Amino acid sequence: MSTVKIAELLREAAARLPGEDARHEAEQLLLHTLGVERAWLFAHATDEVAPADQERFELLLQRRVEGHPLAYLVGRRGFWTLDLEVNVATLIPRPETELLVEQALARLPADDMVRVADMGTGSGAIALSIASERPLATVMATDVLGPTLAVAVKNAQAHGLENVWFRRGHWYTALGADRFDMIVSNPPYIAAGDPHLQQGDLRFEPPPALASGADGLDAIREIISGAHEHLVPGGWLLLEHGWDQGPAIRELLEQAGFVGAQTVQDMEQRDRVTLGRLAV
Repeated sequence: MSTVKIAELLREAAARLPGEDARHEAEQLLLHTLGVERAWLFAHATDEVAPADQERFELLLQRRVEGHPLAYLVGRRGFWTLDLEVNVATLIPRPETELLVEQALARLPADDMVRVADMGTGSGAIALSIASERPLATVMATDVLGPTLAVAVKNAQAHGLENVWFRRGHWYTALGADRFDMIVSNPPYIAAGDPHLQQGDLRFEPPPALASGADGLDAIREIISGAHEHLVPGGWLLLEHGWDQGPAIRELLEQAGFVGAQTVQDMEQRDRVTLGRLAV
């Protein structure tokens, strides 16, 4: 394999990738391959890339061309203020989920020793973001899958977050008899037959973390119906969901004894988070 300069390699790679983020994605793949910072690429644009690095880069590039998620290829994704490890055992954290963190923090006083549970934590994105902003809080992060929970544990250790605890189990079975001031969750909420499951990054993400029954609400129904046994009086329940599920979830919350149920929209004016407070 003949050698090629960094600038040329990036230009050729970007031309093979679709979309307006092609250049950025090519850079991320090369940064991962070389193990360097982005500024290094600009300072060394005329350096030649070793054949072995070219081969590794080409393998990653080809997988990206085939549609494999960039986050899985580089093993990282930024969320809130954190850089998180991700792999095929976890969902890829998405910017719109930061709205759930924002809404949670708005209801968690910074000077109180509150207890929060994040159910179905995946990479730990939500739990760790809350823990980093509320150091006095105790955050319990749960997941049903051991390999998934192991990623969250590793991320907590990487960021030195000692106020997060982890338990393995299916929804409330992981919480035992504990009660919390707040429960948050980004559960599976896509309808099982939704064609979007066969498109984009969703094709590669773990199906149990995406789909939940014919209408996508099976997991949410289970979470809402059991919340009263694990929240203190006046405790909050916050759920991320699909763009058309807000009305149904508000109704479920009201039927379960929650007050003040409301839906908050994301930056694209789509229903994204619905929340309610358990009656005192």
